[in-house]
Amino acid sequence: MEHTPARRTLGGLIVLVVLAGLAFLSVWTVRPPAPLAADAPGDEFSAGRAYAHVQTLGESVHVAGSKNAAAARDYIVGTLKDYGLDPQIQDAVGADDALGEGYTMARVRNVVAVLKGTASTGRVFLVAHYDSVQVSYGGNDDGAGVATLLETARILTSRERPRNDVVFLFTDAEEACLCGAEAFVSQHDLAKDGGVVLNYEARGSSGPAIMFETTRDNADVVGVYGDVAPYPVATSFAVEVYRILPNDTDFSPFRDAGRFTGLNTAYIDGSAVYHTPEDRPEYMDQASLQHHGANALAVAKAFAARDLATLEQPSAGDSTYFPVLGYLVRYPGWLVWPVAILASLAVVALSVVVRHRAGFGRQAAAFGLGLVPLALAPVLAQVYWLILVAIRPGYRQMIDPWRPEWFRAAVVALVATLLLFWYAWWGRRLGRWALAVAGFGWLAVLGVVLAAFAPGGSYLAALPALFGALAGIVASVVRIPWAKPAAVTIGGAVAVVILAPTVMLFFPALGLATGAAAALFATMLGLALWVVFPRRAMWPAVGAAVLMLVFTGVGLAVDRFDAKHPAPEQLMYALDTDTGQARWVSADDKPGAWAAQYASGTENVEAKFPLLHGDVASGPAQAADLPAPSLTATSSTVEGPRRTMTLLIKPNRDVRLVYVKVPGVKVTSATVAGRAVPSDALTGDFGVLFHAPPADGLTVTLTVEQTGPVSVRVMDGSDGLAGLPGFTPRPPDVGVEGSHTSELVLVAKTYTV
Repeated sequence: MEHTPARRTLGGLIVLVVLAGLAFLSVWTVRPPAPLAADAPGDEFSAGRAYAHVQTLGESVHVAGSKNAAAARDYIVGTLKDYGLDPQIQDAVGADDALGEGYTMARVRNVVAVLKGTASTGRVFLVAHYDSVQVSYGGNDDGAGVATLLETARILTSRERPRNDVVFLFTDAEEACLCGAEAFVSQHDLAKDGGVVLNYEARGSSGPAIMFETTRDNADVVGVYGDVAPYPVATSFAVEVYRILPNDTDFSPFRDAGRFTGLNTAYIDGSAVYHTPEDRPEYMDQASLQHHGANALAVAKAFAARDLATLEQPSAGDSTYFPVLGYLVRYPGWLVWPVAILASLAVVALSVVVRHRAGFGRQAAAFGLGLVPLALAPVLAQVYWLILVAIRPGYRQMIDPWRPEWFRAAVVALVATLLLFWYAWWGRRLGRWALAVAGFGWLAVLGVVLAAFAPGGSYLAALPALFGALAGIVASVVRIPWAKPAAVTIGGAVAVVILAPTVMLFFPALGLATGAAAALFATMLGLALWVVFPRRAMWPAVGAAVLMLVFTGVGLAVDRFDAKHPAPEQLMYALDTDTGQARWVSADDKPGAWAAQYASGTENVEAKFPLLHGDVASGPAQAADLPAPSLTATSSTVEGPRRTMTLLIKPNRDVRLVYVKVPGVKVTSATVAGRAVPSDALTGDFGVLFHAPPADGLTVTLTVEQTGPVSVRVMDGSDGLAGLPGFTPRPPDVGVEGSHTSELVLVAKTYTV
């Protein structure tokens, strides 16, 4: 059969339509399922039933130590009792230094309930935190996790008891310092023997529930998840990324203890509500809650039924895994290097096979030029975000806009424009096969690099390079008419089902503010598909550029700030009672127009207010009539060159936190609220941040290398700027930025003891 231009064009269009349809299907299958109503069968997880818990928990801000947190705790306890469980309260002091504020402690009250197994081989811990940040209602973070656990507890207690013990743990002070989880791991008897931990979180209001973190050597626990989760969405590359990010959740103390295995799950889209007053139940996508709960129930039941003797121990190694059309494909980590090497060899073989169509010289030139779109696309994505911020300055402090979908589509169109223009220009000069070899070649290189530095992500490049190169070889050597389109379709399909969901997942993971990541994966997908690009790509490139502009225009028209979707701005107030001077302070590097009315200059206030690090935006404020915390030395003894003293620090107003700093003196030992501070936290000037301080005052015992008077800086913090002199409420379209210091009111005083 003669291959006329018309037939080639029709065949190419068919291939592109098939791959486009597969891309749509691949992205669709990682979306959350439809929520089940409250009247769903009792043995199924129902987002409708779970949402009722979210509504109750999200009625008010419930920061650790507050009356509202106590009400949330009482609700959890009462609900568990209704299910026939016997919940207990762990009242303890937790500590951590993971969140970048130095050594941090908190008084915590964890809710712990055990469903005893019939012949337990270990313990399965289901974990979520019930506290919110100081300005948030916590409807998603972590009302979603708490509701998931409560609905799961209802189902598990209504059927035959499982084989293994199931521990329902609702932690306190996660937002403050992960202190509830740390106190449980370090002090509770149930945690001493380890087990399997399943943590449930939310960093947004929508999107699929992604299993994004595991303990090391995860092959066995990932295998259980892949076998039983009805809607598995997970990628081993996310684990690699999370291991290098400075982020932590309640999973971290379990992970770091070394005696637990487990999985960490969260939905992360809709990040504009994260830690803001808009994190209320009505902003929640119940489909995400359904995804959270359906997977949580299935995975909990599976671990509760398995022999945990091996599952609660690390496996022989990590697993490589990723979602494909509703399934979790996985293979052992030891295959990472063989796959990466095979991909490289396949590309070399393809280079040799097509040398009569594209000589080695042209291939080398194409390979060198192929680096340009690979490097340029992420840069252009970041420039695109800077342009959006210039057009709409309110985006500056956001990870993602309120409605980011049109902008994400614009970034994809931007990448397509670059790749199509590049292909159209150089394809005519070097030949399409030279560019195809170059595309697969760069993927093979990335596969090797990732194998060395992030093994769980090597599949993203190595598998498309391997199957794409093999498909290219088949298309080059087989003369059967349908073989070429069939081969390149199969090769392209592998790239599509692997990389299209990755692009979709990484947009919300890092946001448009770091859109370079998603742009990089979109570029990798484009390189894998250069072999099926149309010969005349200039007009498609122009079309992609037009789409990019249209998507941007629609995005700007749709995503406007209003009372329900405000622009976030951060502001706080700091009063130094030693001098009687006060400051408005913003942690934003460039405050918005509203906050800049208060904090228009730049100043380093760390010496007076140790919680505020480095240069911050600031401005003068009227001194409010706010009492400083009192400090009383209840005892003091001197032994040789050292002095030991016990201090009682008592706030004189309703506060969320207390900070104590002893500058210029070597502290050799410290005990705060009855818990010793580790020696590695005593280097430099001693300082400790304590959340949810006891109502009768915080007791601090210090031993210092000084016998004379010691200067002690104390500071407490409450929340809410309303009522402060000179403060004017935000306009409707300006909101509170998601920050642990937004709306914070600090009052500090120096004592000599």
